[in-house]
Amino acid sequence: MQELIAQRRRAGFVGRGGERAAFRTNFDLPPEDERHRFLFHVHGNAGVGKTFLVRELEQLAREKGALTAYVDESVDSLPEAMAAISRQLGAQGARFKELERLLAAHRERRHEAEAAALATLDTEDGGPSAGSLAVARAGLVGLGMVPGVGAFAGVLDAGQLAQGADRLRAGLSARLRTQEDVQLVLHPERVLTPVLLRELTDAAATAPWIVLFFDTYERTGPFLDGWLHETMTGDRHGTLPATVVVVTAGQRPFDTARWGAFADFMTDVPLGPFTEAEARGLLAAKGVVAEPVVEEVLRLTGGLPVLVSTLAEQRPTDPDDIGDPSATAVERFLRWEQDPVRRSAALACALPRQLDLDVFRAAVDCDDREADALFAWLRALPFAVDRGDRLRYHDLVREAMLRMQRSRSPRGWAEQHRRLARKFGVWRAEYETGREEFDRWADERWRELRLAESYHLLCAQDPDALPDVLRDFTDACGTDDATAARWARVLLDAGRDGDTEPVSRWGSELSRTLTEGGVPTALARLLSHADLDEPAQVHTRVVRATALRRLGALEEALREYDLAVDLGEALGEETPSAPGGGPAAPLPDLARAHRGRAYVRGELHDYEAAIDDLDRALALEPGSPSAHSVRGEFHRALRHDDAALRDLDRGIALDPAHHFAWASRGALHLTRGDLRAARADLDRSLELNPDYVWALVRRARVWRGLGDSARRLADLDRAVALQPDWPWGRCERGDALRNAGRVEEALRDYDHVLALDPDYASAHASRGAALAALGRHEEAVTALDRALRLNPAYTWALCRRAESHLALGSVDLALTDADRACELSPDDEHARAVRDRVRRGAG
Repeated sequence: MQELIAQRRRAGFVGRGGERAAFRTNFDLPPEDERHRFLFHVHGNAGVGKTFLVRELEQLAREKGALTAYVDESVDSLPEAMAAISRQLGAQGARFKELERLLAAHRERRHEAEAAALATLDTEDGGPSAGSLAVARAGLVGLGMVPGVGAFAGVLDAGQLAQGADRLRAGLSARLRTQEDVQLVLHPERVLTPVLLRELTDAAATAPWIVLFFDTYERTGPFLDGWLHETMTGDRHGTLPATVVVVTAGQRPFDTARWGAFADFMTDVPLGPFTEAEARGLLAAKGVVAEPVVEEVLRLTGGLPVLVSTLAEQRPTDPDDIGDPSATAVERFLRWEQDPVRRSAALACALPRQLDLDVFRAAVDCDDREADALFAWLRALPFAVDRGDRLRYHDLVREAMLRMQRSRSPRGWAEQHRRLARKFGVWRAEYETGREEFDRWADERWRELRLAESYHLLCAQDPDALPDVLRDFTDACGTDDATAARWARVLLDAGRDGDTEPVSRWGSELSRTLTEGGVPTALARLLSHADLDEPAQVHTRVVRATALRRLGALEEALREYDLAVDLGEALGEETPSAPGGGPAAPLPDLARAHRGRAYVRGELHDYEAAIDDLDRALALEPGSPSAHSVRGEFHRALRHDDAALRDLDRGIALDPAHHFAWASRGALHLTRGDLRAARADLDRSLELNPDYVWALVRRARVWRGLGDSARRLADLDRAVALQPDWPWGRCERGDALRNAGRVEEALRDYDHVLALDPDYASAHASRGAALAALGRHEEAVTALDRALRLNPAYTWALCRRAESHLALGSVDLALTDADRACELSPDDEHARAVRDRVRRGAG
């Protein structure tokens, strides 16, 4: 059926002969021919037929044997655009295995980076714990990599931006596995583009041409244009195959400041209304030849292709059959359609933003057999834009139809939208069965159903719709910035289509603040809304605090958590008790606020206060395995060993599959000297998560205690391979290499650590020990001096410096250091042994 529809539509393509001929001829010119063009840019106002022409050009390219890919506004980022290209070219036989692997890694690492502001944060539950992509996005303001925020960045303190950018770089380096993973989060184009170019080169060997189409460029250009220019005109990421042709289509001409020097290699394709000859040709092809009718069509449409096509499709025979198509093009079309079922279907299907057969059946009341035939008929209409799995009306036609239905029958309009909302709500409820709340928000299909349900409720002006969608916007912010932008867009769309000013205003404001300042700024605007009820305020403050915590803005996050806790507890006191006892306040949000504040306090090393928060969180949600486990880790940090063990045992009992709790308990056993128990727990943690570098380094310490230097190095090698820029893991490997006699290699690790963190006292001390082992005692003393300036009570460094002083003949200095070490640690056998050696040397 689809093939027949496509043939029928192509057979009716009239006009744009010059544009099609120029594009077709380009394939007859080899890339080295000066007349060959590598880029075509189609531009013009809405309704001039840009998408229709682009689809025709795609068919022409395929007739020439080209592989083609089509990208439009359904993508929201450069990685999504690359994924669309990979998927479509793959369906034509070209394989992009490495790009697909990296795109999957990009999605995974992006969420990992956002979910791990603390080593323990990966245990957070109770809501969308992956937080917001604003961590990467807003951090990139400081790195200058976020489009559209230049004006906003300009009013921020440059020092704060630079500090935030440095913190983001360092934080991601510590949290992610490899430098490639860091780049996948911070600069995905640097990692993905070279792979895309290599695999396009491989694909080019299998086909004469590859043509990439980028439609609706007014929406995709902000994140694609700079990348596309750099890819086509430079070789920073590699070279684009010479047989690649790019076609872009949007409402605006190309930016001459950026693309001006490329003019000799591109073809500008401005589209205006049909010429009179083109319009007459299209009408004649449909059998509309009566001169009075033709003249009336030309007068009313102004040659706008979508309107000419709409009128031509029904072959009017009398001027009286033609109304004003610019106002109600589809309604005029329906006057000529005698079948009332088709008329009703065409109207009903304007209400959803996009259609598939399921949505069509929900919108149109008919049996399944009739639905198939009607849907096929609808797909063949000139204003129906067919995108394979989805169908949507042309914007001009849909807007006209919506306007007509809304004004003609406001109650009927509302009831139709309520019916669609109920249907999408049923589908959404079915789909979310068995899925936890965070799992739902991470699922693209669930989000699509929820967005559609929300759109129709807003259009129906349901009294609860706007507050509910604003709350959903908060959760969208807790998922990623692209999801937040889609929720802002649904407000814009519903406000425009439903002619509802408050909805439209919120959509505009949230879209603007997302662009200017990311999720924290958008949520701050939401919090300023006087009608946001108190439970919603608690929820929004928790999500905003989480986003700020991910950014490293710990003090501001702490203030936001404080407000959420205070408001939540006050609300609980004022609310009547729930049937099961206790306040009917937003307990999950209040518990999450306490947990989040505990994590911030933990990162600030205020473990006592963090434990107090977790106590309160567990009073609200006593079955939270993460709260027990994290509290156990904080107790461990404070050397409250018994309390730590109780909490970690409880956390493991509640969630035996959680690697963090096993690793933390293993570290506790290690501290207490129970190497066998430590090894068993750390082994279990690494069975659950083989790439958990914190557990690898802890287990390496177990191997050190057991005297197994080979396994110690093996674990540390793996940890460094997974996370090469994590200072602690690299310094630990340096120590293992030094103890194994591989001192030069150890020095390289220490130097790497100090390049990442110049104030890492342990790395300075270990470097001093390595230099001493090589007999370079003067350099060793310099390194140990730095370590002791950073930590004057560093006993091990004092002992090492005493030994180097002694080797240099500075006995008094050596004795001073040895005495000071014994004074600080009177029970340290190593310190006493060093002092004895120094005294013997002095004698």
